[in-house]
Amino acid sequence: MKIIESHLVQLAAVIETGGVTEAAAILGMPQSSVSRTLSLLEKRIGEPLFVPGRRPLQPTPLGEQLGVQGRSILVSSRKAMEIIRSFKSGSFGRVKVGGVPFFMDAVVASMIGVFQRKERGIMVEQSYGNYPDLSTQLDAGQIDLAITPSGSNESRADYIFEAILPARNVLICSAGHPMVRKRNLVTEDLLNYPWVAPLPGSPLILDLQNILVTLGIEELAMRYAGGSLLSVVNYIIETDALAILPLSVAFTYRGESKISIIPLQIPQPERALGILSRRKPFSNPAASKFAAHLKQEFGVLRRVVEKYDNSIKWVRGPFLSDSERRNL
Repeated sequence: MKIIESHLVQLAAVIETGGVTEAAAILGMPQSSVSRTLSLLEKRIGEPLFVPGRRPLQPTPLGEQLGVQGRSILVSSRKAMEIIRSFKSGSFGRVKVGGVPFFMDAVVASMIGVFQRKERGIMVEQSYGNYPDLSTQLDAGQIDLAITPSGSNESRADYIFEAILPARNVLICSAGHPMVRKRNLVTEDLLNYPWVAPLPGSPLILDLQNILVTLGIEELAMRYAGGSLLSVVNYIIETDALAILPLSVAFTYRGESKISIIPLQIPQPERALGILSRRKPFSNPAASKFAAHLKQEFGVLRRVVEKYDNSIKWVRGPFLSDSERRNL
């Protein structure tokens, strides 16, 4: 004998409310449909489900046990409806975000924490990658959005790129580094110390090469490579090495008094950090809500970083004359 699950749900509702009219109201069904269901169920089972003549309706032992099963279905159905409502409102779900490592660790991770203080029902999965990897993951549906630098030459018609922060790089060193105390910076200062190499595939590699070409320097002494942001900072603290970092990343360490920005103007890239997504993404309201949060947070960060940038007395870069280059 096959029992239809919806019949058990209606039975549970009648037992819960004590009447057919009341059960029909909470189920959003006509009273006649609920009455007909109970009659069909009793005929199929061959046993009464309610004690005759009792008001409110009182289930028989068999009716009570079947009602327990119907109640579990009813609870699951209500839970499923709540999940659907939460998903559509963007307050429940999963967001997969990828991004360039240093930005994700220094800036985005804390923004995720702020987001989840308000949206506790959303799981956020963070991963790392540079633009080529991130675009591949977007195409495959492996991530919902990416936080990545992008230039105009990388734009694609099937992508949406929303700039959230201008690209701005700085040179960093330990807080007590001689270059911080020196008044007149010259090109040789950059050659007298070891350097941290940017991560493989990072746009900072091209930025550093551009600096070298602009300053007429052929090569720097690279002494450390491949580290995470934390390891790079810890290495810088314990050595006299130099490194190039985005200003917003260096800004996050401003209160620790462990690293310093060398106030030297350097050539800047023509790109911006932004949110990259598919023009026709899969429906994920939680991802849309998270993207809106990032835009708001980066808007605040941008204003604060610009104020910090304007407070620094920048020194014009030590550009070499032809005679100086020949003497290197």
